[in-house]
Amino acid sequence: MKYFLWTLRIIVGVLFIFSGVVKANDPMGLVYKMQEFFEVLNMTFMNDWSFLFSIVMICFEIVCGVAVLLGYSFRLFATLLLLLNLFFTFLTGFALFSGKVKECGCFGACIKISSEATFYKDIVLLVLSLVLFVYRGRITGLFQKHVNSALIILAVVFSAGIQWWALQHLPFNDCMPYKPGNSIWEKMQPGKDYKPAVIQSMFTYEKNGQKKEFTQDNYPWQDTTWKFVDRKDKVISEATGEPEIHDFILTDSDGNDQTQAILTAKGYTLFWFIRQFDKAHMDNMDKLNNIIAKAKAQHIPFYILCSIDRETSKPFFQKWNLTGIPVFTLDGTASKTAIRTNPGLMLLKDGIVAQKWSFRDYPSDMTLSNGQIEFK
Repeated sequence: MKYFLWTLRIIVGVLFIFSGVVKANDPMGLVYKMQEFFEVLNMTFMNDWSFLFSIVMICFEIVCGVAVLLGYSFRLFATLLLLLNLFFTFLTGFALFSGKVKECGCFGACIKISSEATFYKDIVLLVLSLVLFVYRGRITGLFQKHVNSALIILAVVFSAGIQWWALQHLPFNDCMPYKPGNSIWEKMQPGKDYKPAVIQSMFTYEKNGQKKEFTQDNYPWQDTTWKFVDRKDKVISEATGEPEIHDFILTDSDGNDQTQAILTAKGYTLFWFIRQFDKAHMDNMDKLNNIIAKAKAQHIPFYILCSIDRETSKPFFQKWNLTGIPVFTLDGTASKTAIRTNPGLMLLKDGIVAQKWSFRDYPSDMTLSNGQIEFK
């Protein structure tokens, strides 16, 4: 039994640490995923708490995994582990059976697995955590108490520190379609094997106490003796070859779509992404203004991609001396997917993402020599 329990502890502990570290690489990804769940659960009032919940959950996953390996306060952590797995199983089950959430985001954006695989993985973990809970009295600390406590504190510091870095700068490993080396325009094009999803609408009607399902072709819309009850969309076949980017649309002040013209332009282009002015970090604006001036002097297009309506944005741009710069409207979801920090800077070369900077890391200077940009 001792070796059996050790095997379970290693499997569960390592998996929890791995899951937490992968999500800590991009904590805002979990924030947005939580908000997606809150929306489909009609709990949007919880959106203001999604950031705190995400940070705490990631920390807890890593700390819980370390505690399981160390056998630290195992009666407590075995109980918390079981409750956490019950919660995860509910979420992944909801995502799978409701069809309202495509991916649970259990391993962040870098490792995507299907809803079915995620749900069955959580079922297995739930069983393993239940076994550990039942035999929690048999497990003792791996090291002396003060050593175990010190390692737990280190786990807390590590999990909080790695998230702080990713939030202030950018994810260590960019797994988004907008990562350096990708062409945004190419990622917006469907694949050669593209086929749209086939969806059939099913209508439920009731007559004389009996319910019956109809398709769009035969539902009794002219027969008033049937009463409409519900409508559900059934996926007959999933789409294949869909574009990875589908909502990156740049609209000018006249409402014209300038996306293709800008993304297929040759040479260098600079994008400054900003959304939610009240939450924007306006640090290092002296550096940004210097980059704007250098770009203008060297005839490098510099565009502001704004996710706020133009009337609201005018006073803000006047306050920060950003008038006279071309502003394009961009969907907020596309903006936060393209660059996690608010605001953030992106450099394109021939439409390909070359570099990205958070508000903490704007370059202090920029020079153009022999057609190549150099930053300091």
